[in-house]
Amino acid sequence: MTGVRRRPGTLLPLEAAIIDAALGLRRAGDTHFHGFGIARVMAEGDDAGALTSHGTLYKALGRLEAAGLLESDWEDADAAVAEGRPRRRLYTVTGAAQ
Repeated sequence: MTGVRRRPGTLLPLEAAIIDAALGLRRAGDTHFHGFGIARVMAEGDDAGALTSHGTLYKALGRLEAAGLLESDWEDADAAVAEGRPRRRLYTVTGAAQ
């Protein structure tokens, strides 16, 4: 199977939808987001069709981070334990994505 070919500096539709949703969250005051949260925002918005699976989402998040459009870090472990769930990787939009 061959990969998707694209010109350097262009985003796939899913990647563009992720950036749009992340920028919308930031405008609403949420500077950090996690994968499931961005999937929920996309499912509720105009980009519902862009997300085909969560595996696709996390691969796209990784590509966006490698391209310098997102940064990520693990949340504080104590916060996750206090809520009884696994730690989340939290993403932020970089200045390059604006």
